[in-house]
Amino acid sequence: MAPEFDLEPPPRVVDGSLLVAVVVLLATGITSLVSGRPSGGWVFDVHAVAGLATVVLLAWKLRRVRHRISPGALDATRAMSVLLGVVTTGALATGVWWVFGGRLDLGPWGLLNLHIGLGLVVPVLLAVHLRQRFALPRRETVADRRNALRYGAVLGAGALAWRAQETTSRVLDTAGADRRFTGSREDGSDAGNDFPVTSWVADDPDPVDVDAWTLDVTGHVDTSLSLSAAALPVGEGESETAISRGDRDPASVEAAGKRALLDCTSGWYSEHDWGGIRVGDLLDAAAPDEDAAWVQFQSVTGYRWSLPLGEARDALLATRVDGDPLSHGHGAPMRLVAPGRRGFQWVKWVEEVRVTRRRGLGELVAVFVSGLDG
Repeated sequence: MAPEFDLEPPPRVVDGSLLVAVVVLLATGITSLVSGRPSGGWVFDVHAVAGLATVVLLAWKLRRVRHRISPGALDATRAMSVLLGVVTTGALATGVWWVFGGRLDLGPWGLLNLHIGLGLVVPVLLAVHLRQRFALPRRETVADRRNALRYGAVLGAGALAWRAQETTSRVLDTAGADRRFTGSREDGSDAGNDFPVTSWVADDPDPVDVDAWTLDVTGHVDTSLSLSAAALPVGEGESETAISRGDRDPASVEAAGKRALLDCTSGWYSEHDWGGIRVGDLLDAAAPDEDAAWVQFQSVTGYRWSLPLGEARDALLATRVDGDPLSHGHGAPMRLVAPGRRGFQWVKWVEEVRVTRRRGLGELVAVFVSGLDG
């Protein structure tokens, strides 16, 4: 009689697999936050399939240890395991709920933000858990042919479940059917300023005093520039000789337009006709040094983000949206429009464009502390 094939792998293999799954989920989750182009859609697919496979792994894990987590058997180590299981389950459940069209109002945050937050807590709890209780599986166990078949089945089932979800959402016409590959849903396209107002971390400045505001182009350039709000072009095709160039003759800046889609990591996207000035025109007037490679856009809050020089040339500094003056909540007097980038990279309330030779590491810190002193 042939031996019975048990679908569930050995305990140590399950534990090691959960560790790998969490690493994959964390890596793809973080990458997805900065991936806004369709060519990066595979990252979201891998994240989804890994999440569904983790559901199976977690079920195996809980089935094996359920007798250890009764109230009378709990100690500090087991309590940490329970907390890890609850948070992991919450992260998986909120992700699945979002995909099927779920919503949750948490003030300035929503269901997708909760999913991301729980997902970021999981690795922290897992690190604590692994210090207390973890043993790698033996090499021969990992290489066992039956385990390869088991995981092939789990991943295959995860991929089928992911595709089945998409089909089900379309057939039932749920809110989850109207999503980009990033998971975001449409909200407020072509409606002027009437689309969601969100800010990164603590960025919430008072309205900018346009009489005192200037846009400065600095850094590794032949000539620094300064542009006042009063001199900004107000309609496409209009131009003003408004850029101060020190001792050199002033340069004109011409209004430009661009249709671009803003995809926010909060879970919504919105497509608009943006009006303003091309970053490439500013750079041409300032003449970057030969070794210049990055362009950094800085907000009045201290928030900043950099784009490669070639990509920055095609970006827009917008003052209008769908023909309307940009509102304060959306970054007036000027915000960055960077097609193919996620919303948090579209810097609001821009006051400086700095050309650099290399990307500044300080901006990675500024992302989390900007606006805290405002």
